[in-house]
Order: sequence, then structure tokens, then C-alpha cells
Amino acid sequence: MTSLDKPTTEETSADTSADDARAVTEAALFEAFGGVRGMVETVLPGLLFVSIYTVNKNLHMSALAALGVALVMVVVRLVRRDTVKHAFSGVFGVGFGVVFAMMTGNAKDFYLPGMLYTLGLALAYIVTAMAGVPLIGLMLGPVFKENLSWRTRNPGRKKAYTKASWAWGLILLAKCAILFPLYWWADTTQLGWVLVALKIPPFLLAVYLTWVFLAKAPPPIDVFAEMEAQERAEEERKAAAAAGENAGEGAPAGRHRRQS
Repeated sequence: MTSLDKPTTEETSADTSADDARAVTEAALFEAFGGVRGMVETVLPGLLFVSIYTVNKNLHMSALAALGVALVMVVVRLVRRDTVKHAFSGVFGVGFGVVFAMMTGNAKDFYLPGMLYTLGLALAYIVTAMAGVPLIGLMLGPVFKENLSWRTRNPGRKKAYTKASWAWGLILLAKCAILFPLYWWADTTQLGWVLVALKIPPFLLAVYLTWVFLAKAPPPIDVFAEMEAQERAEEERKAAAAAGENAGEGAPAGRHRRQS
């Protein structure tokens, strides 16, 4: 290999920086959306509900089993001192579904709160993207330690967050376009199995597109590191000022001793 064929140090550094940025993006997305365990906790209660209801058509047993497994997953996380936000959101979703279904006596209403939440979330993604404050940026900004710096200081990342929010909104709207007609026309088991089947694939597609957009965007501005640097600089300035004052106070005393 000639010297012209060998990669330069700058090219190697650029490749390394790009790889590091992708790794940071992957880790942040994994943390923000719960990873594999979060997906399991999202799917399992609904899967248990539709499985039991398919077998015995018992609304109470199906609903209580779904709520029970959701509570167990929260307890397991608490015992292991893990992050509980995804498990708690699952419990609230299942809890609302149980209440709706018990109140109406219609097993399909177990799924209605989650469907309405999905529709509301889809609209939130689209509206915030149109308003220039994309919801994905609000969610991931703290994870990347950039907070809202992307809005005014990093237009490339704002553009990426806007694209990602559009992707999430449109994907969730497409999911709703499938589920709501089934809510009216299909029976409970058909709706339940379709809903379970649509839990993971749209989610993975949206996460993948978010990763693609952010991997190509400029790196985040670490505002926490900037604040720490400013605090250190302020402390150093104060220390230097105090040292100057002490030196100034000692100088006259020294001259007085020499004159005497």
C-alpha cells in the first residue's frame, strides 16, 4: 500500500468520531425507549389479556390477569432498583383499560384507552414538529445532555428531531388507521391479536428512523459540560482575585518593615 492509499490520521479520527456518535445515539435511544425489556413490558399485559379471553371469553379474568402481570413487573423493577417509568406507564395503561372494560362490559374497551393515547401521541408529534418544537427533541434533549440547545444553537439537530417527530407521528397515525376500524367492525379477539402484532414493528421502525436521522446530524452540545466549565472558570477567577487581594495587602507591610 502506498502512502496515498493509507488513511490519514484526520480521516481515522473522523471515522472514530462518527462511530462514537452513532454509539452514543444508540445508547440514548435504548435508554429513552426502554430497550428489549421495555418492549416486553409493553406487550405482555395485552398478550395475556387476549390469550385468556380467546380461550374462555371471561372479561374479568382476562383483565385482572393483565393488570396482575403489569403490577408484578413493576414490583420486580422496584426490587431490583431499576428504572420504573416504562413499567409504571404500562400499569396505568392496563389500569385504564380494565376500568373502561369493567364499566362498559365490552371487552374491546380494554384496548380503547391505549388506542386513544396512541392517536393523541401521533397528533402531538405532528403538531410539535409543525410548530418548530419537535416532541422527540423535548424527549431526547435531556438524554443527550443538550436540553433545548438544539433549538437555537444546533439547527442540524433541530432538523433531525423534526424529521424524527414527523416519522413517529405518521407511523402512529397509520397504526391508528388500522386499529380504529377494527374496534368498530371486528370482534375482541381479532382486535386484540392485531393490536399485539402491531405493538413492536411500528415502534422499531420509528426508533430506526430516529437513529438514522440523528446519526447523520451534528453531535449534541453538552450544556451540562458547558455549565461545569463555566463554574470552574468562575471559581478560578475568584481564587485569582482573592490571591491578588492577599498579595496587595501584604506588600505595604513589607515596605514598612524595610523603612523601619
